[in-house]
Amino acid sequence: MMALIIAAREFRTLFVSPLAWAVLGVMQLILGFMFLTQLDYYLMLQPRIAGMEDAPGVTDMIIVPLFGNTGVLMLLVTPLLTMRLIAEERRNRTLSLLFSAPVSINEIILGKFFGVFAFLLVMVALIALMPLSLLLGGGLDFGKLAACLLAMALLLGSFASIGLYISAHSAQPTVAAVATFGALLGLWIIDWSGKSDDKSGGVLQELSLLHHYENLLRGLVSTTDLAYFFLVIFAFIVLSVHSLDNDRLQK
Repeated sequence: MMALIIAAREFRTLFVSPLAWAVLGVMQLILGFMFLTQLDYYLMLQPRIAGMEDAPGVTDMIIVPLFGNTGVLMLLVTPLLTMRLIAEERRNRTLSLLFSAPVSINEIILGKFFGVFAFLLVMVALIALMPLSLLLGGGLDFGKLAACLLAMALLLGSFASIGLYISAHSAQPTVAAVATFGALLGLWIIDWSGKSDDKSGGVLQELSLLHHYENLLRGLVSTTDLAYFFLVIFAFIVLSVHSLDNDRLQK
């Protein structure tokens, strides 16, 4: 129950934050431009691919690239939303107040996580309006659209949990943002080193956020990819609890 109260507080804090609204506005502007550009490109190619067997449809040529670009943009902006979760409490010396409150460390971490994750899901919902607008002119592959939305939600959950963990180790939100960006970028581009056929390359590829995200975007919803994202989210939430519990014991 207390976790829900903390989550609601974090969600309200983000909703009244100028930074969060700026991020939301800029994201919609950039993605709207990319969406219209991809739509224009599809309309230009449509006469050529109309007679092709197994020609790519609207979903493959517009929606999948849109969510691919969204993943990259969210990698850039999520650290700005997660940087203050714990770091600001430590900087403002209000962390001890949380420790003295009748709330467990688990509830604090879960509340912080679900608060920022709920805000990120609002962004996903707004992004989903763009593909749905295509229903006015034709059909969509709803199965693949659902896979894209699931992929985005899991990716953002992973971003949020990693950002929360790093914020729990910092007293400066700016430092937490930079460190989170570095960690997310590392887990994103590690896939570039995993293209080889050797065993080490395969291991690096399986550690990549991008690799599992792209699998889901293609509509290949496998237990391996789902387990990867759930494991990342769970692991970093547990590590955040452990980190904050150590801080509490040192007070």
